[in-house]
Amino acid sequence: MKFSLTAREKSELFGEGVVTVILLLLLNMSIFMIVNQEISNNPGLQNGIFQIKMSLFLGPTDLQIWSWGGLFTLMMIIADCGIVYWRLMRRYRQMQLRHVISELHYIASGHFDHRIPFKLSGQMQRVVESVNSLVDSTINAMEEERRIERSKDELVTNVSHDIRTPLTSIIGYLGLIENKQYNNDEELLQYTHTAFLKANQMKSLVDDLFEYTKVRQAGVTLNIVPLDIGAMLEQIAASYELEANKKGMAIHVEVPAESLVIEADGEKLARVFNNLVSNALKYGAGGKNIYLKAMLVSEKELKVTIANDGEPIPQKSLEQVFDRFYRAESSRSRETGGSGLGLAIAQGIVERHHGYIYVTSDAELTEFIMHFPVKHADSLVR
Repeated sequence: MKFSLTAREKSELFGEGVVTVILLLLLNMSIFMIVNQEISNNPGLQNGIFQIKMSLFLGPTDLQIWSWGGLFTLMMIIADCGIVYWRLMRRYRQMQLRHVISELHYIASGHFDHRIPFKLSGQMQRVVESVNSLVDSTINAMEEERRIERSKDELVTNVSHDIRTPLTSIIGYLGLIENKQYNNDEELLQYTHTAFLKANQMKSLVDDLFEYTKVRQAGVTLNIVPLDIGAMLEQIAASYELEANKKGMAIHVEVPAESLVIEADGEKLARVFNNLVSNALKYGAGGKNIYLKAMLVSEKELKVTIANDGEPIPQKSLEQVFDRFYRAESSRSRETGGSGLGLAIAQGIVERHHGYIYVTSDAELTEFIMHFPVKHADSLVR
């Protein structure tokens, strides 16, 4: 929208112009009278002006400038026009600034969805754009703060709920033992064993929560070393081979013959790969194969895929699987002891390595795909 003045402001501007012209005319007349009086009272000055007049011609003709007053008047008109223009433009910019300040007060009063709607010229337009950008960034910061606040509340709620469940069981069974409400030693051992399992479940949740908060902190450093990804995948496959055989599944590793060395934190990446393989064993119902693949996408980027041919993840859950405490099938996850933080931790670790992770799932394969830079770019990490 083009900027326009109100009727009152136009009247002010017109009045400013009229007053300026009147003052300049009075000033010009005063100067003319003073100069004219000085010339009349000074014969030497008159003779000098006469000599100047005789030497000035307009073109090839003999037409002379016959009066110094004409030249003075022309110069004053040019100077007056410049002064009037400068005064009016100065007042006009003040009015523009007044409109900008008025819009700012309106926004500051709580109308955060409002932006300065008009367009100005020159530097004032840059001011308007800067103000609108500042308001946008402020609103985004406020929304982000609210989102973080909601996220913290959800975190506390979810942690409280997931800890309370095993803690209630532990207190219940220990209460039975404390009150000697068991019939024999076998029943006593059963109570203590159940309490022990619930305590381990609670410890696992606390450990995952600690790891999640740690990988999300920007100040936490990684232990970056040269790492052979192919050898790491082979080692992980070997460590899960027995468990996979018990579930009737086979683990396949597909890596190039040459070494795939990247700069990374071996302990952190091992946690990511272990988590994804463990999930494939736990939740890949009906699957027979788990695939661990690694390949160079380019000289600067490595791709790692961990896939299984088990039951696919529902399409509606694909965009949420990396959300903390999200479970595509909550009952199944609780039975297997999942905290709902594993994939969120994996995503955090991959991002700390300046990489990214995503998932695809269909009737044939569920694939967790990770991309890592070959050279770690964070100069602050040692």
